[in-house]
Amino acid sequence: MIPNSHKIKPRWLKKRFHSNAEYKEMRGMLNKSRLHTVCQEACCPNLWECFSRRIATFMILGAHCTRNCRFCAVSYGTPDPPDSTEPVRVAMAVQKLKLSYAVITSVTRDDLPDGGADRFVQTIKEIRRKTPQTLIEVLIPDFQGNAKALRTIVNARPDVLNHNLETVPRLYDAVRPEAGYRRSLELLKLTKNYDFTMTTKSGLMLGLGESSGEIRETLQDLLDTDCRLLTLGQYLQPTPTHLPVERFVHPDEFDFWKETALEMGFDGVVSGPLVRSSYQAEKLYRIVSV
Repeated sequence: MIPNSHKIKPRWLKKRFHSNAEYKEMRGMLNKSRLHTVCQEACCPNLWECFSRRIATFMILGAHCTRNCRFCAVSYGTPDPPDSTEPVRVAMAVQKLKLSYAVITSVTRDDLPDGGADRFVQTIKEIRRKTPQTLIEVLIPDFQGNAKALRTIVNARPDVLNHNLETVPRLYDAVRPEAGYRRSLELLKLTKNYDFTMTTKSGLMLGLGESSGEIRETLQDLLDTDCRLLTLGQYLQPTPTHLPVERFVHPDEFDFWKETALEMGFDGVVSGPLVRSSYQAEKLYRIVSV
């Protein structure tokens, strides 16, 4: 039997990479601007596709995370102090790229009193100042349950607030040992309590050993928070030291879960083996904003 960590990827997970002028220009601009993207730091399989279309998910607050989640490729370690120039640099990149939709995420910063919430707020403000027409989605950590920190972000009025559950509750201790399933659900629920008009979004990885019943129950938990946008993607093991893939989910099954989620009450779903939190983010948002 082939060990899980050495399973051969099926054909539907294999993508060809062809460098082009747009991709090179995007990499160069990000390097020159000293900006991080989750696309690069988390080894996203869609990096070439998105960079070639001049799309990126900006990752603020450095490149080192204070948590060591067993599924994530972002570097774990002691982070640098926040850079006060970062919000302006992100806004300038959004302006230069002429983005109609910007996605901002961050490493988890448990070392900061507010978890980095103010840096999200400042980034939102700078983008609105430079390109007021740009729609903004924030993909936020749980702030260790700090309701005040969450409220400051909600008050900054991003167009979408995204927070990923990532997996089913039974697997949390193995996948996200420093997070909490109920804490994440409460964050999404509180967001709607603070502003019932706020569009909330979440995502799950499949292939970690979850059962169909557990997926369905987790989707219902999300709906109970009034979350209506959903992403579903295949978990891929970034290094041999991370959790192994338990199974590769066939594209037909992702189609099944998309239809199931829509039937259950979600307004918009992007589901597929290579789908990640920010994949087709603007397209998904437009479904509920028309």
